[in-house]
Amino acid sequence: MDTRLTAEQDEIRRTLRELLHKRCGPAELRSAVDSPAGHDPLLWSALADQLGLPGLALPERHGGVGCSVTELALACEEIGRALAPSPLFATSVLTAPLILALGTAAQRAELLPRLAAGSLTAALAVPGPALAAVLALTCGNSGFTAGGGRAGGVQARRVDGDWQLYGQVDQVLDGHSAGLLLVAAHTGGFARSRTRLFLVAGDAAGVVRTRQTALDATRPQGRVQLRDVRGELLGDEGVDVLPALAAVGDSAAAVLACEAVGAAERVLERTVDYVGQREQFGRPVGSFQAVKHRLADAYVGVQAARSAAYYAAWASARGAGPRSGPTPPTLGQAQAQAQAQAQEERGAGGLGLAQALEALRGAAAEGIQLHGGIGFTWEHDAQLYFKRAAGDELLFGPVHRLRDRAAEVAGLFAGGEVAV
Repeated sequence: MDTRLTAEQDEIRRTLRELLHKRCGPAELRSAVDSPAGHDPLLWSALADQLGLPGLALPERHGGVGCSVTELALACEEIGRALAPSPLFATSVLTAPLILALGTAAQRAELLPRLAAGSLTAALAVPGPALAAVLALTCGNSGFTAGGGRAGGVQARRVDGDWQLYGQVDQVLDGHSAGLLLVAAHTGGFARSRTRLFLVAGDAAGVVRTRQTALDATRPQGRVQLRDVRGELLGDEGVDVLPALAAVGDSAAAVLACEAVGAAERVLERTVDYVGQREQFGRPVGSFQAVKHRLADAYVGVQAARSAAYYAAWASARGAGPRSGPTPPTLGQAQAQAQAQAQEERGAGGLGLAQALEALRGAAAEGIQLHGGIGFTWEHDAQLYFKRAAGDELLFGPVHRLRDRAAEVAGLFAGGEVAV
């Protein structure tokens, strides 16, 4: 792994940081989260038109920029620094890769150019107790079902040749404002139970959407109710969506890890600046040795998290994942080593995310404490970073389960039980 950034990657980070500095200050951020959409449409247009951010990791043949997940993760690191609310994660990290991987040629041609241009936003609506489980971040998703029985969820059935969806999904990231919903629904009844993905227009008849109050207002969520809504099956009839969801989960974890690292670095910078200015007993608070030790520990945590997050983004861009089929007996030593390396890289996203969330939570907590009385107030931004850490851990964690799953996938406890 080469840790040096290319000139193109440096330019992406620099340009995005300058844009967010101008367009997403504290006042603009609070105004955006209080809006009905939960984000600033003008900022989203600027990110799409000036930087091509929504299509950064999409192929050029589908209207994208043609970069990899690594570049998208680096861009999201800058998004995390500013805590900029936008549909980027729901659209470009969760939904677009699934359409690219599973969609038919016609569906890709119709939807991906619009998603890449930012003219269409999308959300992944997955019923269940936790999005992390569906994305195989905290456990295997082989037993996931999108609904059934008293658990509710979403049911899909054929009516006159069309698919109709009925049910409810809570905690859908940007689900209240997305123009396109990618809904996981249960089909086949009890005997032939199966989970499939369906494309649903956000303004389709029978769709009722409500923005929910979330702990982290910078990552808005919505409740989606489907009342006999017509849906279009994503891909072919026989496609298995669960491996695709797991693959997207690993890359999404890598992007989230970089985003958390950006937020942790920023809140630590603000804390260091503050303790250098605030005086107590006639000297800056930052000159006390105990404060220096606390900030040094937070700094080490952030840098360790950055290493893990960058490795996860690099591994995801390499396409590391499970190999199908037996190993041919004619494999040479170099190919065998490559397969062993790929096995180790599986689960790197979840492990990097665990490290980053832990670093963000620690840096945000130190920021609140060392800002003194003002750090506990609603008016100060320190609480926003702490809520981001807590909110992401609720949605995609907790940290110890992320690590358990990474150890299980890597075969660290092969032949034994993994502690939960």
